[in-house]
Amino acid sequence: MKCSARLTNSFIGEWEIYVVTSGVSLEWPDHPFERAMPIPTLQERADALALLGYRVVDNAVWEWQETPSGVMDRVELLASVDVEPIGGAA
Repeated sequence: MKCSARLTNSFIGEWEIYVVTSGVSLEWPDHPFERAMPIPTLQERADALALLGYRVVDNAVWEWQETPSGVMDRVELLASVDVEPIGGAA
C-alpha cells in the first residue's frame, strides 16, 4: 500500500515529516526534526520514516514546492515522496 510522506517547514518554521495515510484516523504518523536549518538530509528523512514504520518506494524522488502566502512573507516549503510500510504491512 503506497502512501505519501511530506516534509514541511510550515507552522513554526521547524522541519517535520509526516505520512498521509488512508485510515479512519485523522492523526498521521509524524516526526519533528526540531530545527529550522539545515534542511534534513535524505538519510535523516529515511531514518525518520523508518522510525515511523515506512520506507521510500524504489526509484521515488522527493518533489519540492513552495507555498508563499504573500510577497514579503516567509516561503513555506513542502516536499513529498511515495512511501510504503516496511515489510509490506498495511
